[in-house]
Amino acid sequence: MSDDTEPTADAAEIIRPPSHERILWIMAVLGVAGGIAGFAFRSFEFGLGIWVGTALAFVNYYWLKSSLRKIFSAAESGEKPRMLAGKYFLRYVILAIIVAAIYVTGVLPIVAVVLGMAGFGFAVVIEGLIRIVVRV
Repeated sequence: MSDDTEPTADAAEIIRPPSHERILWIMAVLGVAGGIAGFAFRSFEFGLGIWVGTALAFVNYYWLKSSLRKIFSAAESGEKPRMLAGKYFLRYVILAIIVAAIYVTGVLPIVAVVLGMAGFGFAVVIEGLIRIVVRV
């Protein structure tokens, strides 16, 4: 029972961080395919809702990436990051307002928009499965 559970240098070289680029490509493919499926099997509005939700997921991703880059570059240079919690969560408030407006107006099915926004989560799961099966 004294097995060493620390990874060896060889094992550490094999493990690579997740590919953000591939996750974004998977999310885009899921969004396009989901929109086309929505057009074909439900309605024009449903397919469009999936595309709008996917677009909101991309906006959320790049907005978060930009915010975090600013915070960490400031911290890396030695200065205290000037970020209020409100500014960090502002993107959630704005996205919630957009989703609420879509819901209240009924212009698009809210289920389709939420499915599109969940595309990032679906893409991460698919990326994980790819890494398990293919070991890439």
